[in-house]
Amino acid sequence: MAKVDTNTNKVNFTADRVRSFKCADDKKESFLWDSGCTGLGIRAYSSGKKTYIFQASINGKTKRAVIGPVDSFDINEARDKANEYQKNAKNFISPTKVKREKAAIELAEEQEELRGTIKLKQVWLEYIESNKGRWGEKHHKDHIKAIQEPNQPWARGKGRLTKAGCLYPLISLKLKDLSAKKIEAWLKKENATRAGVAAQTYRLLFACLNWCTEQEKYTGLIDIAKLKTKDVKSAVTKLKSRTDTLQKEQLPAFFKYVRQIQNPVISAYVQTLLLTGARRNELTGLKWSELDFQWNSITIRDKATSKGAEAGYRVIPLTPYVASLLINLPRRNEWVFSTPTGATGKLTDPRKSLEPAFQAAGIEGLTLHGLRRSFSNLSEWVEIPTGVVAQIMGHKPSATAEKHYKQRPLDLLRKWHTTLEAWILEQADIAIPEFKDGHLTLIKGIK
Repeated sequence: MAKVDTNTNKVNFTADRVRSFKCADDKKESFLWDSGCTGLGIRAYSSGKKTYIFQASINGKTKRAVIGPVDSFDINEARDKANEYQKNAKNFISPTKVKREKAAIELAEEQEELRGTIKLKQVWLEYIESNKGRWGEKHHKDHIKAIQEPNQPWARGKGRLTKAGCLYPLISLKLKDLSAKKIEAWLKKENATRAGVAAQTYRLLFACLNWCTEQEKYTGLIDIAKLKTKDVKSAVTKLKSRTDTLQKEQLPAFFKYVRQIQNPVISAYVQTLLLTGARRNELTGLKWSELDFQWNSITIRDKATSKGAEAGYRVIPLTPYVASLLINLPRRNEWVFSTPTGATGKLTDPRKSLEPAFQAAGIEGLTLHGLRRSFSNLSEWVEIPTGVVAQIMGHKPSATAEKHYKQRPLDLLRKWHTTLEAWILEQADIAIPEFKDGHLTLIKGIK
């Protein structure tokens, strides 16, 4: 800060003098000091802006504070403010410190007022709006479903009403009323009927609250440490990892009954899940434009893309049998696995159609994610390198070499992927089709 001599250019402030004072033509700023009040001055800029300021020497250092625009204060108000600063200066208290302390007090008052009015639902909706652009479709839907109102008409099925979302009991709480005891009680109640959903929603809740603490307008409103007590964490059900997977000897029955499903889209979807190892939502979001029957590839929108690939996507082989399934599906819209009745036009939750087939095959308890797990487990029968399996499935690379050096080309992936598909089909006693020059050819009749 350049030191300004307050003993020069000093006049008694009047309305006319304040109004007529302006910055000198050859300078960026000029100062005018009040002879009637120690330390009060006007700072005029070349832009035409003028503000009242206060300046004093405290502990041998020049300290300055802005009082405010000239148009917002009359002379007496500016002098009163300057006199207030001057009293503090005599006690070696700088005006900037006074302003900081006052601002802190005002912020605390605003936060306390906000804490007493804002509800969790408002924060939750702002959190969704702020982050949905980088979330996957399922993750976004999980947040919407968590606060779903009860007894609303169901989107699918006449006469059915919605069930309250897992977080619904808490969303009407004001942030000041959100306590560890209430979160613990909420968890215990939800655990009685949907422990898995409650555990997931608990994690979503604290992700939201952590985001909240990073927002300037919500700073200080939430103390995460006080909410995430040992009692709260112990109320979260520890879920066991699922172990459902297809055994080699179960493959004939699986294919036999899944291929008998009357809906060809669902039948093809389930088989493709097993034969690609993809996540179920990756396949339901697959578009026709992402299939290449000429070069036999599938572009999958990925949640965990390995280094070197286009962000958000991975490209895997379109193997012969999967190609034979997909090429014959109806092209109703942009989605490969489409439905004429769903609101989005694509397959959403086909599990009810699968249960009879799984029961007939004697493999009750098999989940759609279990098919992805099966792809990984079955690959060991043909000794596929783990890095190849991870790249096809879209797992994040773990070892340093995988992260920085190994991005296998599509033809190398195809070598291993078609080997695995052929082995699975052989176990299921299904003929292996082959693509040549963009045309599907049968090696032998499909049984």
